[in-house]
Amino acid sequence: MKTYGLWLLLTCSVFTGIFAQKPANISIVKYTKVSQGYVMVLREGDNVFEQLELFAIQEKIPSANLTGMGFAEVVLGFYNLKAKKYKPKRFATAELASMNGTIAWQSGMPSVHLHGVVAGKNFKAHGGHILSAFVGKGSIEIMIVVHDKRLERKKDEALGANVLCLDKCK
Repeated sequence: MKTYGLWLLLTCSVFTGIFAQKPANISIVKYTKVSQGYVMVLREGDNVFEQLELFAIQEKIPSANLTGMGFAEVVLGFYNLKAKKYKPKRFATAELASMNGTIAWQSGMPSVHLHGVVAGKNFKAHGGHILSAFVGKGSIEIMIVVHDKRLERKKDEALGANVLCLDKCK
């Protein structure tokens, strides 16, 4: 009888957690066209990379530069050239003081490259390559400046990283 009670409690907890989550509201407008490009406003829980990739596909963006700021849960990375991998550091609740990046294409898909600076309530800043970013409490505002030329990213084997290719990218 104790096993059944525990099973029931765990099952109820799992279902309560699933149904208590906020449903994805895809009807909310996430960006608008302006004279300089686009302004995007992401809300709590949005995945920054997924939203930028979806935007690039929907709007057929050839390439772009972007800047942003807001509240985020971020994983920053510092690239170790010798090991050819990132050393990650997670910031669970942070002020995204600055985000800069590019949108290009690689293997037929959008390729978003972001760097940023985050700060905590102690006002100490940390910066690096953004490995992942989700909007925290509040929002993230992003200004996207679109270019008329499609740019591609190509893997640079010597660096072990993807690099923006400007000429003879095939």
